[in-house]
Amino acid sequence: MDSIKNKFILNIILIFSVFALIAAYFIQYILGHEPCNLCLIERIPYFAAIIFISLIFIFSKFEKFFSLIIGLFFIFGSIVSFYHFGIERGFFSESFVCGLSDNNTTISTQDLLKQLEKNTISCKDVTFKILGISLATFNTIFSFILSAIMIKIFKNYGKN
Repeated sequence: MDSIKNKFILNIILIFSVFALIAAYFIQYILGHEPCNLCLIERIPYFAAIIFISLIFIFSKFEKFFSLIIGLFFIFGSIVSFYHFGIERGFFSESFVCGLSDNNTTISTQDLLKQLEKNTISCKDVTFKILGISLATFNTIFSFILSAIMIKIFKNYGKN
């Protein structure tokens, strides 16, 4: 019975993760709200959940291990989201992560000047809200709940 309940919960988390990523990309590409670097990092647990839950359905004997990994990803997501929420509210100052660019290669002086002229998205600027609440706030809540669920699945694995 617990196995069926776990599979149901995993399916819900899988669907929620897919929906969360579709919503993020819709807000970014259709509505035109550019994400900051922390927003992009906050997507990682949802990608990880999709990958590892799919692996659970393929390799069910590793369910306990993959559940722990997913839980750890969502703990990471809640920490990053809470930090982002704190930056938005002025509790924390922006870190170097907020100013990182996508370019990992050595760049010329001219490229550096072009990059400096480009408007970078600040982590403290909230460009999109739902019911007056920022997406970082929602993500903090959801990541915390999902991490608790995944850790509970991990701890209860194999118990009758």
